[in-house]
Amino acid sequence: MAKLTDAQLEFLEQPYFGVVTTLREDGSPHNTVVWVDVDDGTPSFNTEYGRVKPANLEKDPRVALMVVDPANAYRWLAVDGRAALTTDGADEQIDKLAKKYTGADEYPNRVEGKQRVKVRIAPEHVTASGF
Repeated sequence: MAKLTDAQLEFLEQPYFGVVTTLREDGSPHNTVVWVDVDDGTPSFNTEYGRVKPANLEKDPRVALMVVDPANAYRWLAVDGRAALTTDGADEQIDKLAKKYTGADEYPNRVEGKQRVKVRIAPEHVTASGF
């Protein structure tokens, strides 16, 4: 397993948007913009069951995350590895991310009856520029 440096983890703590790539059933890539978190030293993001990302990851846990500094496109971090999905702490995480990205104390788009899911990425490869 690859390890991120302290500087790279600090970078992921910034309110920079990421792009996550999962694999569809036919093997083609599916990209989506996500809010990025660091959970116990591991890159993480949050989604909701019923969406494409968790369905793809349950079939194939391979995942990639790319984050680019909006002030300097030559400073970026790419992580790929295997995803682990859990509902434990997922509601708290989406509220933490809402605070980080919007300033709201709670996630404003929560849908009653929908289950949030935390996705942690176990890094296998880390590529970075500008660190």
